[in-house]
Amino acid sequence: MPSLILLMIAGAAGYAFWNSSRAAAEAASHYSRKACQEAQVQWLDHSVHATAIRPCRLDNGWLGFQRTYRFEYSRDGADRYAGRIVLRGEQLIQLAGPTRPTPTLVFPESQLPPPQP
Repeated sequence: MPSLILLMIAGAAGYAFWNSSRAAAEAASHYSRKACQEAQVQWLDHSVHATAIRPCRLDNGWLGFQRTYRFEYSRDGADRYAGRIVLRGEQLIQLAGPTRPTPTLVFPESQLPPPQP
């Protein structure tokens, strides 16, 4: 009988970990898709991949996990860049990836500074 109770506790803990992992992966997917839309780039493979997990203290004081995810994006369809998302629980901590395009400044030749010797 005690072994059945321990098995049920282990099963419940495993389910809770799996459920929180899926929720964090969906949050990472949302953040990466949103970053790619704002930067006007293609979000490749429509997925994120977990690369690291470590225990941490959450903002509410409870013990939780900090997860790192990797995603890929392309600016013109011919190149491939990697981005990274770090989540603490489901809260976004860091996003390294596509940035908004900067406008290119074009000056008429009459406004160009003279060349330096």
